[in-house]
Amino acid sequence: MKIKSQYYFVLGLILSCSTVKAQTLSLDEVLTNIKTNNPQLKMYDADIQSMDAAAKGAKSWMAPQVSTGFFMTPYNTQMWKADEMSPGMGNYMIGVTQMIPNASKLKADFNYMNTMSSVEAENKNYTSNQLNAIAKTNYYQWLILNKKVKIAKDNLLLLEYMIKSMEIRYQYNMDKLPTYYKAKSQYSILENMIVMLQNDIAQKRIMLNTLMARDKNTAFEIDPIYKLNDYDIVKSDSTALSQNRSDVKAIEKTIYLNQLKIKAEKTKLLPEFGVKYDHMFAFGEDPNQFTLMLMVNIPFAPWSAKMNKANINSFQIKNESLNFQKQMILNEASGMISGMNIELSNLKKQYDITEKKIIPALRRNYDTSIIAWQNNTGDLFVVLDAWEAFNMAQMDSLDKLQAILNTQVEIEKQLETK
Repeated sequence: MKIKSQYYFVLGLILSCSTVKAQTLSLDEVLTNIKTNNPQLKMYDADIQSMDAAAKGAKSWMAPQVSTGFFMTPYNTQMWKADEMSPGMGNYMIGVTQMIPNASKLKADFNYMNTMSSVEAENKNYTSNQLNAIAKTNYYQWLILNKKVKIAKDNLLLLEYMIKSMEIRYQYNMDKLPTYYKAKSQYSILENMIVMLQNDIAQKRIMLNTLMARDKNTAFEIDPIYKLNDYDIVKSDSTALSQNRSDVKAIEKTIYLNQLKIKAEKTKLLPEFGVKYDHMFAFGEDPNQFTLMLMVNIPFAPWSAKMNKANINSFQIKNESLNFQKQMILNEASGMISGMNIELSNLKKQYDITEKKIIPALRRNYDTSIIAWQNNTGDLFVVLDAWEAFNMAQMDSLDKLQAILNTQVEIEKQLETK
């Protein structure tokens, strides 16, 4: 009984393993995995954290300077000591110098460094949008490939039925050999197509696993659900695009960052003060002495302010360039979206005509021809031609659907819809 129970346990384990299906991931789950695991996005996170960490030290002061040594001390050491003729000469000095930075300069530097990460955050969003577009494209291509494989396999069954029927009918001189060989060649062509389509599916799986930073051979399936969208052309105007697109926001924040840098450069022209304290231990009978001095830097002097003024002018010109770059991006994006929206509308019309008129008509033509052949009133060449036209129309319809989905992805990438 024990051996028998172990046998049933192993058999049940084998059956349970054989019935395990590959994981099915929806498009949203794929995009979430990319956002969480993609190393390129993690790189941006690390850079942002690095910049924020560096900003915490923006208000630090310069390190104090400590000096020590002999001060106004004769080379002749005999003169250091007091005697009847002299009270002694020379001093040993310890000094401390501390520069006190201008508060406005510290604040300007902090504001600049604290804002640097905001540009990198928008660059991350831009990269995330690009990765999402790549993922969507591969996901939808995989979806269409699955549909093409299904059609090809269904057609294999139809051809297999025709071939077997011809083999029987040929024995009674009811069919001709050229027709038989044509059907066999079409069968082989479909087999090759299925192999090619399955290879393309494998490539899409590898690409999506790569984007999700998973083992490239991880098996999973995709959700066959998709949606054909309509887009509001109003959202493609410059104002709406500037509010949505991360690359435009990154330019705007770079412009703001340059303005903060200009303010920081201007604060470098403000005076900075310092304190210098020296204590002298006198040799001989002289009393101990000290010096306490206030120091001031004068960076606004004409010969020392040239670099700061040049930097200010440079950042102002750079902002003009960035404004033109922003206008260029918005202008190109608006034009692309308008063009693709028209293309999308026309593709949908073509797809509807193919699905609602062309394919049903070719389907009826095929059904009529095969019935005629089965009743010995039609020729198999006509059946194969009707089948080939019907099959090509189905594939053409899927190609149009692929073009619609690709256009949707491109429009969503330009609009940067979440």
